[in-house]
Amino acid sequence: MKRTHIIILLLIVSTIVGLLVFSADFSTYDTIASAQQKQGKFVHLIAKVDKSTPIEYDPINNPNYLSFYAVDSLGGRTKVVYHNSKPTDLEKSERVVLKGKMESDHFECKDILLKCPSKYKDDKKKLEENMEQQLTNEQTSR
Repeated sequence: MKRTHIIILLLIVSTIVGLLVFSADFSTYDTIASAQQKQGKFVHLIAKVDKSTPIEYDPINNPNYLSFYAVDSLGGRTKVVYHNSKPTDLEKSERVVLKGKMESDHFECKDILLKCPSKYKDDKKKLEENMEQQLTNEQTSR
């Protein structure tokens, strides 16, 4: 092989490796207990909003302050502080993904993602009825 072919091949391989390394998301989901052990490090938590405690949000006095308590699947509980406006339907959300850092007494959240899988589930009977109706429509149109 020519020297230029080898150099071009090495450039292509290094470009592909570089794209793979920088495009990969190395973040994992932590529990509240493991996040407390990683004080000050950026983590992702999956939790539920604790509905037994009130959500503190006053859009008139301070629209960029939201605090609530979150509980993870292992029973860990922490106060979450979010310096932005309250996401719509936070109370209705089944689970939330919290991105941020654990401080000494609370979780300092930078981003909140709401997970609402029940919003996208169809009723099984409705689905069956729609399928039957489509079949009868196709048969009558023939």
